[in-house]
Amino acid sequence: MSIETEEELLGMQRAGRAVAEALKAMRQAVRAGVTTAELDEVCERVLRRHGARGAPRLVYGFPGTACISVNDETVHGVPGERVLVDGDLVTLDVTAELDGYFADAAVTVPVGPPSPLARRLAECAEAAFHKGLGAVRADAPLSSVGAEVEREVRRRGFRVVRDLCGHGIGRTIHEPPQVPNFYDRGTRGRMTPGLVFALEPIVSAGSPKTRTDADRWTIRTADGSLTAHYEHTVVVTRGEALILTAAA
Repeated sequence: MSIETEEELLGMQRAGRAVAEALKAMRQAVRAGVTTAELDEVCERVLRRHGARGAPRLVYGFPGTACISVNDETVHGVPGERVLVDGDLVTLDVTAELDGYFADAAVTVPVGPPSPLARRLAECAEAAFHKGLGAVRADAPLSSVGAEVEREVRRRGFRVVRDLCGHGIGRTIHEPPQVPNFYDRGTRGRMTPGLVFALEPIVSAGSPKTRTDADRWTIRTADGSLTAHYEHTVVVTRGEALILTAAA
């Protein structure tokens, strides 16, 4: 989507606030003994309060409101009876629809005190996001975003999960353009003012390759290594990018 009117900006901001508040509430609820289904219920309650709906279920028939992925699960983990334990690394990924506008954000958080590896991996995903964000500006090559993300991930000793990437968003979950988290010669074009996309580094402590579970939703690292994910919905401007899903 490209935002062209004040009405569109306000619509995207409302959707972004719903996502931000849902993520904040879920993060506060993460602790040993909680099931991923219970975290999903937290998300559902917050979104309902805003008049928003979980977009993965709405658009794709996903069996949950939020995607909740644990340890080696990179994305699209299905909420269920899994009980979180100390040492787990859990990714909370919320995409919401509100009045026809969509916003998307994710964060990876530890359950209890994190291991040194888990802490460094989660920090890497967030740092890579901010490096990529620094490249988001009008008229800059879209490929520069992934180049900055990959450079930071490699600097920290981890690897980008290449099967997954950022994406345009606005009137549905996935819109053009794709936004790889690595330098891709095939990524053409420049960012234009008003362009909205989800910037989402997904990083692995081991293999950058993935496999899909029998449930046809959950995607995990091919070698079972830990993974982390950090995401916001951003708007390209002529100055600093606008983050729509940042908590107030």
